[in-house]
Amino acid sequence: MIFNRCSRVVMAGLFAGSLALALPHYTEARHLAMNPEMETKVDTNHKLKMGGSSTRTVERGKQSLEERIAAILHPTVEKQETGFRVPQTMSAYDDAIIGTPLASQEQCVKYLLSVNPQPDISVSPKELVSYYYEEGAREGIRPDVAFAQALKETGFFRYGGTVTPDQNNYCGLGTTSSDVKGAYFSSAQMGVRAQIQHLLAYASTRKPSEPVVDPRYGLVRSSYGAQTLNSWTDLNGRWAVPGYSYGQSIMSMFREMLSK
Repeated sequence: MIFNRCSRVVMAGLFAGSLALALPHYTEARHLAMNPEMETKVDTNHKLKMGGSSTRTVERGKQSLEERIAAILHPTVEKQETGFRVPQTMSAYDDAIIGTPLASQEQCVKYLLSVNPQPDISVSPKELVSYYYEEGAREGIRPDVAFAQALKETGFFRYGGTVTPDQNNYCGLGTTSSDVKGAYFSSAQMGVRAQIQHLLAYASTRKPSEPVVDPRYGLVRSSYGAQTLNSWTDLNGRWAVPGYSYGQSIMSMFREMLSK
């Protein structure tokens, strides 16, 4: 009887020892099942004991974990890809329609207010300029020069011609004579968008990123087909008639803006 009791004690001890050895592996397996992304790290730790190139794998697993933690703590918004490249504007004498701005938004506002302290627009000068930079960046059109064009077309937002301030029409779109007032737009931003899209229609065969609000976009594209205009001076006699120095005057105003 004493022998049988001793045997049972020994067997129980052996079973408990086996269970103690197996339990960590069970816990680890359960942890892996609940966290499959940790599998690489555990597996590479096992390989590390065996030598070889597993050290690099461990480092990659560690880096991946750190990147995931950083992504949680510091979430970022993915930058929207435009799908096209815009050449960087390097000189104030570069008269290309497509490009990046040289003037700051502050310079645009200062230039306007230096000539007309009370522009007749439905939003603040700062907000209007921000629309030019937003819409211009979206389509690859130089926003500072487009704003200079608006200043020329509206007389620094004094108007006085066929177009009136309530139209939110900053470039005379659709104004073909003194009797035709041209297009109306629901907001200042839509007016800016239409102007930028009209410039794009001349400068590129690429379709606008946003739905077309320029009422004459299709007319320009159907007329020019595969042909495009590269510079602001190419708009002479096209955007404005006769417009012999139309583009030159816009570029001159733009360069004055840079001095502010």
